Amino acid sequence: MSLAATLDPMRAANRITGHPHYVWRVVSADGADPATSCGLKVAVDGRLDPERQTDVLAVIAAFNVHAHAGSDLRRRLTVAARNAAAVGGIEAGPWVLAMCGLLDGRAATTHWEDLEDFAAAFPAVRTVSDRWVLDGRFFTTGAAAPALDFMLDLIRARQGHALSLEVAGLYVYDGMQAGDRNQSPVALGRIAGRDPTLAAAVRLMEAHIDEPLSIAEIADRIGLSRRSLETAFCRLTGRGPGAFYAGLRLHAARRLVVDTDIPLSEVAVRTGFSSMSALSRSFKREFRLSPSETRRRNALG
Repeated sequence: MSLAATLDPMRAANRITGHPHYVWRVVSADGADPATSCGLKVAVDGRLDPERQTDVLAVIAAFNVHAHAGSDLRRRLTVAARNAAAVGGIEAGPWVLAMCGLLDGRAATTHWEDLEDFAAAFPAVRTVSDRWVLDGRFFTTGAAAPALDFMLDLIRARQGHALSLEVAGLYVYDGMQAGDRNQSPVALGRIAGRDPTLAAAVRLMEAHIDEPLSIAEIADRIGLSRRSLETAFCRLTGRGPGAFYAGLRLHAARRLVVDTDIPLSEVAVRTGFSSMSALSRSFKREFRLSPSETRRRNALG
C-alpha cells in the first residue's frame, strides 16, 4: 500500500494536468521482482544503480529489513544517496536509511509500531512521532497514509494547492494531514470529530501502554469525571474506557509477538502486564490463542 501511496499521486498529477511532471523507475536490490508484504509481486525496472543521478531516491520497505538490507545494499544505497537531490524512507524505509548512517543528526520518523525500537536502535537519529518529517534533503514517513500526505504536500509545493486538492479528491481523501501531526494507532478522526476530549483520553492511553494510567487519572487529566468518561466511551466506541485501554495494550502485545522475537516476558513488561501469565490469560481471551501459539503459527506462515 505504501508503494501505491507514493507512486499513484504522481500518476494522478500527470493525468490531471496532461503533462509528465513526474517520471519514476522502480528498482530492487538485485533486479528481481520483489513480493510485497501481502504477497503481490511488483514488476521492477531493474537493479539499483548507485551511480545514477536522480532527483529523488525513495526507499520503501516492509518487514524483515535487517534480513534484506545487507552490507552490499547499504553500501550501494549510501552511494546512491550522494547522487540524489533528495532521499526518503517510507514505511520501514527509514530503518534502512538509518542503518546506512544517513539519518544521523537528523529528525526522522517511522511506522508508529516501531518508534520506540527505532529510537533505541539509532540514538544518533532524533526520532519523532510525526506522520512525516522533512529534514534538509531527507524525508521520512510513517506508513501508507502519511506517505500519501507527504506526496500531496510535494505536489502542493511544486504545482500548487489546487492540484494537490484535486489529486486528493480522486481518492475521495479529505483527511490530508500536516507532517507534524502525531501518528496514531487508533483511527482517531471519527472520535476527534465528535468528541475531542475523548480523543485526548485515547492519546493518553496510547502514550502509557507500558505503564498504564488508572481510568480515574485519565479522567482527571482531561477534566472529566470518571462517570462522564465511562459514558462517553460507551457512546462512541461501545466499550468502557477500561476495556478499550486493555484492547490497545493487547493489540500492542500482539504486534510485538508477531513482528519481533523479543521474549514474551519482555512483551508483558512493554505492554503493562504484571506477569507473563497475566498477559497470556488476557491475550488468549482476546485472540483465542496464547502468545506462544500465535508466535509459533506466524513463524510457520
